[in-house]
Amino acid sequence: MKISDIGMPRGANRSRKRRGRGTGSGHGKTSCKGHKGLKARSGGHGGPRLGFEGGQMPLIRRIPKRGFTNEFKREFQVVNVSALNGFDANAVVGPKELAARNLISDEARAIKILGDGEITKALTVQANSFSKSAIEKIKKAGGGAEILKQE
Repeated sequence: MKISDIGMPRGANRSRKRRGRGTGSGHGKTSCKGHKGLKARSGGHGGPRLGFEGGQMPLIRRIPKRGFTNEFKREFQVVNVSALNGFDANAVVGPKELAARNLISDEARAIKILGDGEITKALTVQANSFSKSAIEKIKKAGGGAEILKQE
């Protein structure tokens, strides 16, 4: 037996259904779609829309809704005071310097300095917001806190 003797199994190469070409084709009249119903209609090939439960009140509408999303919420990138010890003494630490050290991910977004940990160097820190304890610790170390305006 040679590889050229092997062929496709019988029935493997079937011609496609030519729907809607009259009753003589075997696929006429309803074009293999049955009678009525969503899947018999144009555009109904994907079934009912997501969440549709056959006309009964869907689960998403039966469950009560709670809370809301504040569209004016300000989201800060948080940096702790202890992370600022890696900078040189008397340096000015702003968004560019923080991003260069991977302490923040995006210079354009708002930054808040929090007072977790201790700071040992006098630094001028520029950020959009500070916690009270962070300002105290920065000033106690001999530095300053400058508030940047958000654009």
